[in-house]
Amino acid sequence: MTKTVRTRIAPSPTGFLHLGTARTALYSWAYARHHGGQFMLRIEDTDVARSTQDSVQQILDSMLWLGLDYDEGPVYQMQRLARYHAVAEQMIAAGTAYRCYATPEELDAMREAQRARGEKTHYDGRWRPAPGKQLPPVPAGVQPVVRLANPAHGHVHWDDLVKGPITISNDEIDDLIILRPAPESAPEVAPALGIPTYNFAVVVDDWDMRITHVFRGDEHINNTPWQINIFRALGAPLPQFGHCPIILGDDGLKLSKRRGAVSVTAYQDAGYLPEAMLNYLARLGWSHGDDELFSVEQMVQWFDGSHLAKSPAQWDPAKLAWVNAHYIKAAADSRLAGLVQGQLATRGVVVDDLGLLARASALFKERCSTVVELTDWTEMLFVPVGPSADDLATHVTDAVRPALQALRDKLAAVDWDKACIAAAMKETLAAHRLKMPQLAPAVRVLVCGRAQTPSIDAVLTLFPRHTVLERLQGV
Repeated sequence: MTKTVRTRIAPSPTGFLHLGTARTALYSWAYARHHGGQFMLRIEDTDVARSTQDSVQQILDSMLWLGLDYDEGPVYQMQRLARYHAVAEQMIAAGTAYRCYATPEELDAMREAQRARGEKTHYDGRWRPAPGKQLPPVPAGVQPVVRLANPAHGHVHWDDLVKGPITISNDEIDDLIILRPAPESAPEVAPALGIPTYNFAVVVDDWDMRITHVFRGDEHINNTPWQINIFRALGAPLPQFGHCPIILGDDGLKLSKRRGAVSVTAYQDAGYLPEAMLNYLARLGWSHGDDELFSVEQMVQWFDGSHLAKSPAQWDPAKLAWVNAHYIKAAADSRLAGLVQGQLATRGVVVDDLGLLARASALFKERCSTVVELTDWTEMLFVPVGPSADDLATHVTDAVRPALQALRDKLAAVDWDKACIAAAMKETLAAHRLKMPQLAPAVRVLVCGRAQTPSIDAVLTLFPRHTVLERLQGV
């Protein structure tokens, strides 16, 4: 690289940060970090009718949880309106943009006439200046839009980092609106200043932020020719574009804000670890050999912009759970304790003993694929359990009840550790001529509310002695 790599992520705060945008953020961040460059966060909030501060905060929270730190930002487009207006005026003066006073009704009639003639609908250039052309009189009381004077001939070509060479004829695109009057929903914005459209604001922002590489979803391919023509009209350097295929849901349809996509923070709430999400998202469209599990540091080392898939990836909840289970098993018990403590708090269970939660995490995490599942296991230590009638009938039988009573008496007197509890159970089994598969499930059902757990002597040490005795009482 002969110049500093600068990438960005630019979500719109019209909803949550969804999975596709999170993947794009990861690729942009990893590419910048791989090349020792900078990564920027921009909030594209010019959709004033739908943008909300709650969505902005959710985006910031998602980026923080994922650990995708940015070197600049967040930059808000609505704080840059004067800049867009100045650039539009610069383009009008240069003849690369012009004011259009056509009303919505006139444009509707124009398109209807084109359809009636069997033509492709496009702006007919009625307000576009040309040598010797007489423009209509400026109508009174009409706030104009500003349109790009898109080249009438030739092609737009770029070598996409993902798709390879792409060429689109300028005949296929018309004079895009780049600035429009502010809507009534934004009374704080002067109509003369106006609101930039997406394609215009993106170009001005990327130019000002000196963005060198743009990774984004391939739904933006159709926007790229307009953006390249605006860059050229401004005499601004072009970034390199990489359009990543969409992510499909497990039903084979596109994930999107409006259909199927779950927010990044929803996965946090559901007990997924950020390193698992990053690992899984990275593999949805990129590969490094056959590696399935890798750290974020390894990804930064490997992610040079190559090996990006050209075909859509499919979201696989089972695969994500497998990846998450791997990271839960590898996580420090003290860290899991804090996460379980937070999950318990959402259920109204306040636990201050992080040491106990760490011991419980160490014992149960091998059986869990999410922190929520780990919390389900741990909750039995603090709230009453309700064994099912089937489990009680199957395991707490008349044949085992005398042994349960005898075990309770022994547990009331032994030292409360794994070895002594195990010894008490063995003595009880011998005295009552039972096998462990007869006694242990009954103890589990009564004390834990379930018939299967890790080694029962290890599980019982997590409980206060009085809780175990209470749950074994009256069998």
